[in-house]
Amino acid sequence: MDPAIQVTGLTKSFGTHTVLDGLDLTVERGEIFALLGPNGAGKTTAITVLTTLVRPDAGQVVVAGHDVRRDPDAVKARIALTGQSAAVDEALNARENIAMFGRLSGLGARRSRERADELLARFGLSDAARRRVATFSGGMRRRLDLALSFVVQPQILFLDEPTTGLDTRSRRDVWDTITSLASAGTTVFLTTQYLEEADQLADRIAVLDGGRIVALGTADELKARSGGETVELRAQAGDLIDAVPTDGTVAGLRLALDRFDARGLEGVVSLRRPTLDDVFLDLTERTSPVGRDARRDVLVPDAEVAR
Repeated sequence: MDPAIQVTGLTKSFGTHTVLDGLDLTVERGEIFALLGPNGAGKTTAITVLTTLVRPDAGQVVVAGHDVRRDPDAVKARIALTGQSAAVDEALNARENIAMFGRLSGLGARRSRERADELLARFGLSDAARRRVATFSGGMRRRLDLALSFVVQPQILFLDEPTTGLDTRSRRDVWDTITSLASAGTTVFLTTQYLEEADQLADRIAVLDGGRIVALGTADELKARSGGETVELRAQAGDLIDAVPTDGTVAGLRLALDRFDARGLEGVVSLRRPTLDDVFLDLTERTSPVGRDARRDVLVPDAEVAR
């Protein structure tokens, strides 16, 4: 079976600034694929190219079996995109929002209302069906936004930082929704700056920096790149006193404790495992030029989006 997304040598520049520089990636059907990267790394630009909003300068991009340049309409018919802000009408209630989107998508009036009821139930919003969206919490708005993406069932759902601005409870509600969508067979491609989000959701994770993929794998595979476990000795206030790498065995732990004893050190002992934070910082600090923190996201010109 062909992959859901196949990207080879993707290049995209705006003026003299190259945002994507020979990007290669493959997303398998039915997986949750997360694209991580610092601000300005090209995450949103990648999404806009994959969803046909912006034409690539070079390379091949095949989404849902169709080339984004040669057959953009076929791509659009098989995907859905949810951006960083909820695209809902606050003056309408939840059912009216979905029914209106159904009519815009070519469904008849009756089928649009039926589809609205189906999606409200699927996304846990039935009890709020007749409430104005202006009264919704951030998490409810996000679930409604996702529901709109499924008025016409997509093969691939693109989520550009789907939980930005949400509180912890709302974020976890959206995570549950995304997981259920993938379990039902939808391929999910998401960008995020929340490393915990990628760790919890993604089957595979790619780290984008300088317009290229600098690491790719499962969360565990990426964490393994930052080394094994470390035995840490900290003062009561939390300051690190000493740290000893270990292989995770009992013998390794004993050796670390013996080292602390030999030096007469005292404190609170803990075992620290690598995190995606370690991986992310290690990769982006190593591959990015000095002053990377001063970069800003590249805005897509209106003329480019319209093409």
